[in-house]
Amino acid sequence: MFFDIREYALVMAQYNQWMNMNIFRAAALLDDQQRKSDCGLFFRSIHETLGHLLLSDRMWLQRFTGQQEVRVDNVDDAHFEAQKTKRFALDCEILSWADSLRVPDNRKKLHYLSTVTHAVERVDLNYAILHFFNHQTHHRGQVTAALSQQDVDFGITDLIFMPLCA
Repeated sequence: MFFDIREYALVMAQYNQWMNMNIFRAAALLDDQQRKSDCGLFFRSIHETLGHLLLSDRMWLQRFTGQQEVRVDNVDDAHFEAQKTKRFALDCEILSWADSLRVPDNRKKLHYLSTVTHAVERVDLNYAILHFFNHQTHHRGQVTAALSQQDVDFGITDLIFMPLCA
C-alpha cells in the first residue's frame, strides 16, 4: 500500500485550520477569566492549552522546515486576540508546508533536540508528521471538553464533515 504523506498532511492541515477557527470562535464567547481559569486540563486552562498548541506547532514546523528552533517555555500571549492572530497565521504556514511535501521526503529521518528527553532524537519523518497532527487533535479534544463543561457550542469536530471534504 502506498502512503501519500503529502495528501495526508494537506488534509490534516486543513482540518487543523478549520478546527482552530471553530475553537477560537467558541472560546471568544467566554470572558478572559473563564478562558484562563484552571479547568483540570494538562495545561490547566483553555488559554494555556491553546498556547501550548501554538508553541509546539511552531516548534514542530521549525523542525520540519529546517529553521532555527526558537525555544521558549510558554507563549507570552496574555491577550486572546494576539493568540488568535498568531494561531491563524501559523495555520497558513502549516498548510503551505504540507503542500510543499514531496514523496521522496517521506524516507527521511528527522533529527532534533527533544524538549521531553533533552536528547537528540532521530525519528522517521512520517511518524513525526503523524505525531504532529495527532498531538493537535489530542489537545483540541481537551479544549472542547472544557468548552462543553461551560456550555459553549464549538460545532462539529468530525473530520468527515469538514467543509472541504464535501
